[in-house]
Amino acid sequence: MDFTHQIIFLAGMLFITSILATVITPRLGVPLLLVFLVVGMLAGEDGPGGVRFGDFGLANLAATAALSVVLFDGGMRTKLEMFRVGLWPAISLSTVGVLVTAGVTGLFAAWLLDLSVAEGLLIGAIVGSTDAAAVFSLLHTSAVRLNERVTSILEIESGANDPMAVFLTLAVLQYLLAPQDYDAFDSVLLFVQQMGLGALIGIGGGRALVWALNRLELSESLYPLLAFFGGLLIFGVAGLLHGSGFLAAYLAGLVVGNQRTRAFAGIRRFHDGVAWMAQIGMFVGLGLLVSPHKLFPIADEGLLIAVVLIVIARPVAVALSLLPFRLPMREQIFMSWVGLRGSVPIVLATFPWLAGLENAGVYFNIAFFIVLVSLVVQGWTLAPTARLLGLELPMQGSLVNRLDFDLPGTRGYEIVSYRIGESSSLIGLKSRQLPLDDVSRIVCIARRGRIISYREWGHLRAGDYISLLAGQEELPKLDELFQSQAAPQAVAAEQRFYGEFRIDPNASAQLLADCYGVHLPESAREKSVGAFFASVVPRPVVGDRLRLGDMELVIKRMDGQKLEEVWLRLPH
Repeated sequence: MDFTHQIIFLAGMLFITSILATVITPRLGVPLLLVFLVVGMLAGEDGPGGVRFGDFGLANLAATAALSVVLFDGGMRTKLEMFRVGLWPAISLSTVGVLVTAGVTGLFAAWLLDLSVAEGLLIGAIVGSTDAAAVFSLLHTSAVRLNERVTSILEIESGANDPMAVFLTLAVLQYLLAPQDYDAFDSVLLFVQQMGLGALIGIGGGRALVWALNRLELSESLYPLLAFFGGLLIFGVAGLLHGSGFLAAYLAGLVVGNQRTRAFAGIRRFHDGVAWMAQIGMFVGLGLLVSPHKLFPIADEGLLIAVVLIVIARPVAVALSLLPFRLPMREQIFMSWVGLRGSVPIVLATFPWLAGLENAGVYFNIAFFIVLVSLVVQGWTLAPTARLLGLELPMQGSLVNRLDFDLPGTRGYEIVSYRIGESSSLIGLKSRQLPLDDVSRIVCIARRGRIISYREWGHLRAGDYISLLAGQEELPKLDELFQSQAAPQAVAAEQRFYGEFRIDPNASAQLLADCYGVHLPESAREKSVGAFFASVVPRPVVGDRLRLGDMELVIKRMDGQKLEEVWLRLPH
């Protein structure tokens, strides 16, 4: 009984410590997942906790289940609109990019560690993919706002490249176990089986799950559980049929998150907490698994391989994968740097242990060391790198809170709250004078710390908090309407990024050239500013720039695929 109490106490202590760390570490710029990993290492046999844990089978089971939850949750949060700008570059990165990364890293590892080429390629395959948990966590908790194209490519890539890394690891592992009986045809068959079955089961299972959520009459508290265990079931079915469970879980989440699903607000909130718990448990558990004293003997080799992976393999993979897509060089440089490694390489590094390979300990320790270096170096520098490359968009300062809200018979509505800034142009207006769409409704106004009745609303004042019920498609317009102008530094930051003069996208490009002395190609003179921009920058997004001599056109607002607001940035 005492042992049971000790285990429960230890689990509670580790999770509470990790959760409390989420309050402090963002202010210091420390990647949260690195903190979870370090908490596990401190609780392990070489740390103050002194817990001895070496069950690789149990660790693999727990981490795989946790990763399936993270991928399902990540799929639910990925909107299909993101695929407009990020799908094909992300698919290229998650296939060609992983192959190139694994090949370059693996060949160097084989030479450095005096291993066979196949053993080196096994190391390359293990560390070849970016990590979904790490990327989702950093992009959604980091204090940096990136443009839609970069965010969508990184998120889709991280969700789609795990299956590729698993395939490569299994293929090389099978070759090492039976080199005489394994050939290229077996690899092709394994690839088709993993990806094909994973995609079919993921999409089909996701649709079946949506049908069940919408048709079954359950208690409200059971819908999130049905979605959760449905995602695990889809993952398990794909694995039992020798398909990619990771791909199936991600695609199932994508289907559920982009269909009209009953109780979706509760499902999303539930999965947000469960995904956090899965990430904490996964990284703390993997931290427990490692023995830090075993990392010191391979530190030099691990550091060199990590440097080659970060500085050579990943940039080469990004350059080759994105060659057909004409992406801005600064975005390619950023994506080259933010190739975060996390739980997936550590999970894959347990495969050689389970298969009984002779150098399994070397593979595991090298992979773990690379993950540590990646989280420290790349995770810590994500925000500064974005700022250095000019990819950080100005933050939207007026939005206070967003909350999914279920309405009977429909979906896709949120309650959003904004603060009226000191210099807002809305001060002095009555609620009925606000330019709101017919669908949006003001829910309440809070003033001086209390919610006031409708009769007291009167004119809007600085410091008021206004909450509205609105459709998700209306949110960009509301963000623009309530954009805070309270902080002069925020206004200056916007002006530095977007420019000084607003240009009508429907205006003639020739008129722009005549007014500002800008040289344009002959093909652009008959086009509008918006059409000219779109002809030069394929699939434009907010924050995209088009250089015109010493000046730049910068997109500030989009409506779907249409340019709504373009600004001119003068030389600085």
